[in-house]
Formats: sequence, C-alpha cells, structure tokens
Amino acid sequence: MATVSNNNPTGINQFKDCPKSDDTRVEEIMRDYDRRGIVSKKLISAMLLAEHGIKMSPRTVTRRRRDYKLLGAGATTRALPLPVKRQLVLDQLAQDPMSRQGPKTVIEGIALATGHHLTRSFVRSEMHLHDLAGFAIREPAAKKIHRGVLIALGPHHEWSGDGHDKLAAIGFPIWGVRDKYSGNWLGLWVVPNNRLKEAIALLFLKLIKEQGGMPIQMSTDCGSETTEVFGLANALREIFAGHISIDELPAHRFLKSVHNITIERGWLRLRLQWGDDAKAFWEAGADIYIKENEDHYNLAQWLWSTLIQASLDRLRDHFNNHVTRKDKGKHLPSGCSPHVALTLYAQYGAQNCLQRVDTRVVDALMANFDGEVLLFVTPEYAERAQRVYETLGIKMLTFQNVWLVFSKMLPLML
Repeated sequence: MATVSNNNPTGINQFKDCPKSDDTRVEEIMRDYDRRGIVSKKLISAMLLAEHGIKMSPRTVTRRRRDYKLLGAGATTRALPLPVKRQLVLDQLAQDPMSRQGPKTVIEGIALATGHHLTRSFVRSEMHLHDLAGFAIREPAAKKIHRGVLIALGPHHEWSGDGHDKLAAIGFPIWGVRDKYSGNWLGLWVVPNNRLKEAIALLFLKLIKEQGGMPIQMSTDCGSETTEVFGLANALREIFAGHISIDELPAHRFLKSVHNITIERGWLRLRLQWGDDAKAFWEAGADIYIKENEDHYNLAQWLWSTLIQASLDRLRDHFNNHVTRKDKGKHLPSGCSPHVALTLYAQYGAQNCLQRVDTRVVDALMANFDGEVLLFVTPEYAERAQRVYETLGIKMLTFQNVWLVFSKMLPLML
C-alpha cells in the first residue's frame, strides 16, 4: 500500500486567524514593509507576528503581495517606461549634489520616497550616464571607515549618544542616540545648542518616555553637556532597575569621542550622504539671506530648523531600513536592516534589555526643564509662520525650494 504524506498530521491550522486580503490594515502594513525594502516572504511573516501579532504563513504573504500588486525590483524595472524610472533616479540624485550616495543608497532612497523598487544594474547604469564623476568622488570616502569589535546582549543594552557639528557653522547642530546592538537610530534632532546640558537631558528623557524604558547603560563623550544625563541615568537606574549593580555595570559611562564607535560610525555616514549637501544648499542662499536682519534671521531659523528636522526624520527612516552587508566577523547582527535586528532580536539569540520605567516619573523630571531650550523661535512666531506657509500651497518644503519659500514668506511676515 502506498504511503500517504501528511504535512500537517495534527490537523491544527496555526494560521486559521490570518486576516483576509481585504483587510486594509494589513495592506497598509505590507505596503510600508515594501517601501522599507522588507520583501522576503519569510521575513514579512516573522515581522507581522513580532510587530503586530498577525499570524500569516510565508505562502499567504506571497499571495497578499500579489493581491496588492507589490512588485519586486525586476518586475518594476521592466514595467516602468524608461523616462519614468530614469526620472526616479534623477530625482534622487538631485537630493545629493555632492554625489555621496552609491547605487544601493539611491535604490533605497527611491523605494522609501516612492515605493518603487529598481534593479541595481539599471540604477548603476543611469548613475554612470548622469553622474559618472560621483563614483570617483566616493571611492576615497570608503577608505576612511575604521572598524572595531562591538558587543551587546541585545536591543537597549546600550544607547550611544553624541552631538554632530557639521551644520553648527550655519546654526543647526544635531544630537542623536543610536542603539548599540542593532545600530538602529532611536533619535536624531536638530537643536539650537547641542552643548547645552538642559537640552540634552530633555532629549534623553523624551526618548525614555517614547521607548517606555531606559537602556541598561548610556554612553556619551565626556563633555559638560552630558553631566545632567549622567545624573538622570543613575537616578532612574536606582529607582527602576536597582537589581543591576552600578559597580558591575554603570548606568552611564563617559567615552572619548573616538571610542564612542556606535554613533561615530553613524555620523560619518550621515555627513557623507547628507550633511555636506545640506550645507551646500544653505550657501546657495547667500545672495538672499541677511543674517544681521532680525526678520531674515527669525524666518530662516524657523524654515531651516523645520526642513532639517523633517530631513533627519526621513534619513533616520532610511538608515534604519538599510540592509547592511553580511559580516561573519561581526558579533552583532549583519546582513539585515537595523529595524529588523531590533524587532526580531530573538532570532539572533539576543534579549531585550529595555528597563521599564514609570512614565509619570519621567514626566515629573521633564517638568524641571524649560522646553523652549529645544526651540529655534518662540511658539508664537512658529504658529504665525506656519499659518503664512500654509497660505502658499507648497506641497513639500525641500532643500531645492527652501530659499524660494523664504522669499515668498518674508514680506508676509512683516
């Protein structure tokens, strides 16, 4: 008698509660995954369960992607007319006048901005056609990266915080925090002064509230602006994670900037792909902007801080969904995006180290700081500027149109 194969001997369907194809929430989630380059059916199945509690088999994921007409890079590149896909590449290159972005970064930028996936061969050929000099420009930059060994138990074992001064010369310094285990950027903020300890402490507390907890350890350089963070990290550790010995594992540690590897590597990439470009766009307004004029100064402060923060938010999204190359010598996850590493940490043998806190205590601590240390203009001016901006009907504020918007808004603000 022939043996009958049964792939499900228990008869239990573990995906019986899988949402139907007309579930708009699932469609929105899968479109967002597609935009972020998460296209593997097995990975999507795992991410749906980890992030949203949705059980969906890899086979069903494939069917849903087909239902939602989510195409891979090859199919999209074949389907789009040449002028359309060429314009996608040109639009992305226009965001990078210093030619710091390689083909992979351009591909990810197009997907994040438009949802279209193009093949590497097509994008590379277009870049050779329209920006050949960029390949020579980028080659020396790659040789500046120096690698060391990083070790962490899992997400939120250690946060790495630091300031970035590339745009400080034009009045827009940055402060950021990055998770050591995953490389995920937890926060990127443009601030009036990243050397002000009250501002850095407030950002630290805001991040803890947003995450619902604190890391086992916070690492920063030893600047005077981080002393407040040192005190807060130790106080919160004592209250909410007193079982972890301060002597064995300090709640905060000071490092020389060159040894704060997690975030220093991130700053290099940010500068090469974005910081140089932002500064070039600022300098393009030299014939329009008069710093000594108070009206000019206030409007530029509002417009550029708004633009830079929106750009940092998009850049953070880009970095967190950038798939790194596989590195067998690396102790931390590689060959995946930081977002995936943070979400599916258990698949990499890690543990979530986030120390839960009572956000009411965090709110009470935040009340001790003046929130205006994070503002570039007064709330009243910002509200009036926003109303004027909305009357212009501008679809999106960009580095390409910011000085045109400045010129249009200035007489309306007087």
